[in-house]
Amino acid sequence: MLLKYQEIAESIENHIRDNALKQGDKLPSLEQLVTEYKVSKSTIRKALELLESKGAVYQLRGSGIFVRSLKRPGYIDLGFSRGFKKDLGEFEMTTEVLAVEVRAASAEVAANLNIETGDAIYYIKRLRFIYGKPLCIEESHYDKSVVPYMNKEIVKDSIFYYLRNGLKLSLGFSDTYFNIGKINEAESKLLKLEVGEPALRLENIFFLATGQAFNYSKTTYNYEESQFFIQATSTD
Repeated sequence: MLLKYQEIAESIENHIRDNALKQGDKLPSLEQLVTEYKVSKSTIRKALELLESKGAVYQLRGSGIFVRSLKRPGYIDLGFSRGFKKDLGEFEMTTEVLAVEVRAASAEVAANLNIETGDAIYYIKRLRFIYGKPLCIEESHYDKSVVPYMNKEIVKDSIFYYLRNGLKLSLGFSDTYFNIGKINEAESKLLKLEVGEPALRLENIFFLATGQAFNYSKTTYNYEESQFFIQATSTD
């Protein structure tokens, strides 16, 4: 469930996209946004701060609020994890569910989720495709005390949509770690690559708004199908 300022930020983002606004196009003023959304100035400011952190807008004191250049189509944002429906929604994306099962947390998973080794987790493994070509392998571990139920239908669609709208969880922030490695034999079969070819591996820890970790995931990308970007909010 989104908070009010998050709803407003999403609405402004949709307005930018739907109207094909470009770098430097001016948005309504703070006062106009307060009137349009019927909320306080502090709520609008929080929405704008969120949009700035995502690289969607920038503000110039005394001049107004402006659109920042949009990302190149097809690129995945490594700096803001929103899921494939947000980053690659304009492409033909499909998912093959390889595993949905309850497991005991390993020491590694427990350390990243701040739970006890052996605690119950949901283990999810998915293979993602873009235009029918394998894009990445995802392995996710969800704290079962936070996410008590999963099934194949939920996992094949958008898990984060289910968390927000089905379980009414307030999702917060995430930490991302990445490294370059080599494709192993099991990965080569799924990604249609040769053993030893390059692999970009991401580890993500996702937190609720309260700061509680609920998901630890590992994603291995097919280097032939993946493009990434990171948008900085300051040059200092």
